Amino acid sequence: MSKGNATTAAPLRPTELRSLRDAVLDTAGPIAIAGAGTAAGWAGALGPVDAVLDTTALSGVITHNPGDMTVSVRAGTPLRVLAEELAPHGQHVSFDAARVADGATVGGLVATADAGPAALVYGSLRDLVIGVTVVLADGTVARSGGHVIKNVAGYDLAKLLHGSYGTLGVLAEVVLRLHPVPKRTETLVVECSLPEAAELAARLLGGPYEPAALEWISDGQLLVRMEGTEAALPARVDRIREVLQLSERHVRADLSHADARLAAERRREAGGQPPVGGSAVRADGDPWTRHAELTRGAADAAVLRIGVRPSRLPEVIAALPGVSAVTAGLGTGVATVTLDPAGVAEAHAVVHAAGGTSVLRARPAGADVTAWGPPPSAIAVLEAVKAELDPQGRFGPGRFDPWM
Repeated sequence: MSKGNATTAAPLRPTELRSLRDAVLDTAGPIAIAGAGTAAGWAGALGPVDAVLDTTALSGVITHNPGDMTVSVRAGTPLRVLAEELAPHGQHVSFDAARVADGATVGGLVATADAGPAALVYGSLRDLVIGVTVVLADGTVARSGGHVIKNVAGYDLAKLLHGSYGTLGVLAEVVLRLHPVPKRTETLVVECSLPEAAELAARLLGGPYEPAALEWISDGQLLVRMEGTEAALPARVDRIREVLQLSERHVRADLSHADARLAAERRREAGGQPPVGGSAVRADGDPWTRHAELTRGAADAAVLRIGVRPSRLPEVIAALPGVSAVTAGLGTGVATVTLDPAGVAEAHAVVHAAGGTSVLRARPAGADVTAWGPPPSAIAVLEAVKAELDPQGRFGPGRFDPWM
């Protein structure tokens, strides 16, 4: 995971808040923060560190308030484990990034600003986190949201830590807003090009149709997910078919949450292999499996996560060099693209010129590619926050290279 002597040292594995604070205080030099490892290669390459803080032993639900629809959880808890505990209450965290199935932890998902198709309606974890407890580089235990231990210069720590890649502090506990599990979900799979998908998405977003997700994948398909009750959803889906003027070449895949769990079990029993035939609509009826595969990318390519104004996303994707796979959120403006490593620098420049942001999510072994594009206009603010919360630069050296 890291360079320097931390690769041979045993990771520190605190089990509760006090031992986490002690671990930070007992380490004098640079520190890396590690969770399940599902995003260890994201952003800038980690520089030399003296210790690795493994947060996976900081696991479990602290408090679940079903009536308030909130849950307090330790940051090392895998989100899929949390989902299993919440399911009997008919509640869930409305968050569906591909890494959740790989065991990604709550803290790691916050720190990397990851998100999935559900962000169209529910936002990212930035919108779902209502409180955090964090240990800073000097051992300060600070909490934002809920009962305050110590306010840190008026900062909203939950917002600052979202996308910080472990460079500002160690997340210890997270309070999340919950939502009811939909009674039924259905997905319309529309065969179309990206420009055609953008037109269809604009039609849906401009009317009272309330799609739960709008994602185009480079197999040439627009995935339109709808959520609702057993009684009302079929009519809503039929209305969308009429609005989009879908013909017989468009596939409708019905998938309730119970069906989705059974589909996941079948995939695990089959070793996660796709069925013969290569269709993006899997034999188990779950078109989002293919979406997750494309989001993860290929081992011999680079993967970029980009974000631009939604109306500009199709033209930006079309301008990127050497692209081999895409998942594009046409309502969120967020896309994951797999491309030739040689085109990464140019891709960063294209996204920056469109007023967007981009970050590297995967690089082939040994490839020397830049993780970030040109620095944003707010770089001075980022530097000031880093200097305030981690003045010695102890956490996550190199993650925002070359910005700071």
